Amino acid sequence: MDNILIEKIKQLKKEKNAVILAHYYQNDEVQMIADYVGDSLALAQIASQNQADILVFCGVDFMAETAKILSYDKKVLLPNKNASCSMANMIDAIELMKYKSQNPDTVVVAYVNSRANIKALADVCVTSSNALKIIDFYQSQNKKILYCPDQNLAKYAMKLRGYNFDAWHGYCAIHNNIDLKRVKEIKAKYPNALFIAHPECKLDVLNLADYIGSTKQLIDFVNKSSSKEFIIATEIGVLYEMKKNNPEKKFIPLSEDLRCNDMKLIHLEDIYNCLLNESNEISIDIKIAQKAKKSLDKMLELS
Repeated sequence: MDNILIEKIKQLKKEKNAVILAHYYQNDEVQMIADYVGDSLALAQIASQNQADILVFCGVDFMAETAKILSYDKKVLLPNKNASCSMANMIDAIELMKYKSQNPDTVVVAYVNSRANIKALADVCVTSSNALKIIDFYQSQNKKILYCPDQNLAKYAMKLRGYNFDAWHGYCAIHNNIDLKRVKEIKAKYPNALFIAHPECKLDVLNLADYIGSTKQLIDFVNKSSSKEFIIATEIGVLYEMKKNNPEKKFIPLSEDLRCNDMKLIHLEDIYNCLLNESNEISIDIKIAQKAKKSLDKMLELS
């Protein structure tokens, strides 16, 4: 760790009334200096309630956009402008508008892992922790549903509840590429370990899991569990938080390849330069932001 750089960042934060928000998938050094660490929506909510003038969001673009939507009057900065999300980019606003025109009675449920223009077209947003509850609500109303953009979480919900609804063709490359053979090999190597997985994984992987949950739910699970060993099927950035809270427990990443390169683009130098120059500011058209906020507000209402 560069202690001099850290002190410079702290000084800039004080001078500019800024806070640093970091997602669980960020590099360890970033999580260590962040004022708040969490999942994307929790961080955006924290940001909206914070008195800071500048929000430095260490994550990917859709996360910084969500913070801007909920805190439109604040300056939101993304330390590395190239940090994006492949799944969020798998859905195009024009395609979604076409779908909506052809299916006017369908409720569009957008995963929070989506860009602002997609949230603006959605009826409601969801996270991996509240998706099932919100899908249950619309199913109880006999509503047709489109879940976008993650097909894997949609398939998980359909299998778990016995539902049938439309799912977009997107996916998280990190979770989608988890190999079933690898899962079986690691489980055989560590027979006493609990296998925990994110619902963005494919169904054949989820079928072998001892516990399935969002990033925060996985962290909470290992914190509370009496088990001493865990096989982790999600982005390896979560290991920092898990190890910090449970130094006596053993965490086995399913693979060192479960690394989101975009999430790892941000380093201390990027945070310093971003704060110094107030660069890479997130800008969203006010009309899009207002529409997107409605879908986020609807989620909070139904959660």
